[in-house]
Amino acid sequence: MPPQPGPWLRRARRILPSLRRWRWELHRHPELSNQEVATRALLVGFLKDLGFEPELPRGFTGVAVRESTAGDGPVVALRADMDALPVSEATGAPGASRRPGIMHACGHDVHMAALLGAAWMLRTERPKGRFRLIFQPAEEEGGVGGAGPWIARGILGAPRVRAIVGAHVEPALPTGSVGLRTGAMMAAADRFRIRVYGRAGHAGYPQRGRDAVVTAAEIVTGLQTLVSRRRDPIDPTVITVGTLQGGLRHNILAGEAEMTGTVRTVRPETRDAVEQELRRRVSGIARSSGLRAKVDYRRGYPALLNPPEPTGRVREALRSELGPGRVIELPGPVMGAEDFARYLEAVPGCFFFVGAGRPGAPESLHSPTFLPPDETLTVAAASLAAAAAALGGRTP
Repeated sequence: MPPQPGPWLRRARRILPSLRRWRWELHRHPELSNQEVATRALLVGFLKDLGFEPELPRGFTGVAVRESTAGDGPVVALRADMDALPVSEATGAPGASRRPGIMHACGHDVHMAALLGAAWMLRTERPKGRFRLIFQPAEEEGGVGGAGPWIARGILGAPRVRAIVGAHVEPALPTGSVGLRTGAMMAAADRFRIRVYGRAGHAGYPQRGRDAVVTAAEIVTGLQTLVSRRRDPIDPTVITVGTLQGGLRHNILAGEAEMTGTVRTVRPETRDAVEQELRRRVSGIARSSGLRAKVDYRRGYPALLNPPEPTGRVREALRSELGPGRVIELPGPVMGAEDFARYLEAVPGCFFFVGAGRPGAPESLHSPTFLPPDETLTVAAASLAAAAAALGGRTP
């Protein structure tokens, strides 16, 4: 016999028509990072309809609500990301994106709708305590992101947030489930740009030039050995070269070449070591070929670390809400990155995944066919509400 749904999930299912309406309206009007003007307007309208008073910071596309209910419990924040991706939608859904080349292919439409639903349920039930809603732009930006600017604008203060929760849909987990772990949950993500400077020349006389493309290819191969032969195999590390460009014509030695890529690590000491080793490896390979290389290395989101105490409370709340069999303990961190990590550097909290997998549907995040089902929406809303209630010491 399947487990009986908990009180938050029962409520979420009752408000599914509203959840679905919010989700599809947001899905039809996706916007890229730091361009979420129409998205913010939609959220403001939805929040006002629910009786909330949105807070709109100047020069920033985020939306917040500072909500107080009965009592004086700790302030618990709930966060959802707002931005979409430069992906052309291929779902064929009636509510598909109306903006060519832009799509909510990472589920942020579900996150926003679920947060609206969780807030509505928390407010309607009038639990003792206070909560804050954080609708954050630019999670997909991948560099500075939107969390840091929100924190700099005081979103975690006045009054101070004591705990924070967030969630992300995950097609690798079955719909109806959630997944989480204590400690390292997601990786740090850095980016690099490497420029190789050689000397152009006639392809028929290679001895007279310095071929930047050949050296760039050696660098690509050499970077892979930083992981396979320089790092502990049980210490998760990924180096990916995503682009490689160079040359002007088939019979001309390339005078310059450029590559870009990403580094994913979990441990801070590994993050430092990989950056140092990458710089040394690139410089050494270039020098050995008589060329010069320049490395532009930029730190991105830190590793997302779930602290033990709040994660334990959220885990138990989700088990009570969904049933123990639907709360999956992740065996290790995933190598994707999330700037929710920046909130967890400032306050305790917990981040978890909400299953969006469907039998026979091999979609992945960022896929043009990614389309989480309604059950993912209700489970996300219920789980956010249950987690916030648990961290605020409240009962439904």
